[in-house]
Amino acid sequence: MNIFKTIREDIQAVKERDPAAQSSFVIWLTYPGLHARWSHVVEHWLWNHGLKSLARISSQFTRWMTGVEIHPAAVIGRRFFIDHAMGVIIGETTVVGDDCTLYQGVTLGGTGKETGKRHPTLGNNVLVGVGAAVLGDITIGDNSKVGGGAVVVSDVPPNSTVVGIPGRVVVRDGQRVKNEAADAAQHKENLPDPIAERCANQCERIEALERKIQELEARVGR
Repeated sequence: MNIFKTIREDIQAVKERDPAAQSSFVIWLTYPGLHARWSHVVEHWLWNHGLKSLARISSQFTRWMTGVEIHPAAVIGRRFFIDHAMGVIIGETTVVGDDCTLYQGVTLGGTGKETGKRHPTLGNNVLVGVGAAVLGDITIGDNSKVGGGAVVVSDVPPNSTVVGIPGRVVVRDGQRVKNEAADAAQHKENLPDPIAERCANQCERIEALERKIQELEARVGR
């Protein structure tokens, strides 16, 4: 564990990814996502050296101070950045690769049905948008993006963009997925609206039934 090297790398990562970043001192002082990440480095060391109760107590204090809950057993890679850092939850068996970015409200959690490895694995250079939930023992491939508000419950290939509830891959290797062409026309990459879709389906059904009634009435009146 080299906490000082981690701090230097993380501050540099913030400068590269956050256009609002100022000096290294201001970043060190005012970014709760970094404070939670640095606390986790110590807590993870305590957990791995048999001081699990102390690690858990420390993680709860970190949660109270930063709004970020990272289980001490979670494995976090280098240059990890939680932007805005509020309401983020990272479960016990989560594995996060290098150069990953999370935004506020992200959950890397379980579904409540598994035992053992029950939390997700994020590859390198993965970005998870605001309010997204990545659930279960699944893998998000390298260089992939999870859209804000998405709920991902299955594996995502590398170099992909996934959106929606449940999450669907809409872009892979820079190309729109073929069966999502209709969604692209409706700009659903911005987030699908299941309630609006259900209402539209019901309206179509009602119109079809009305046409059928009119046909039957016309037959009866003959």
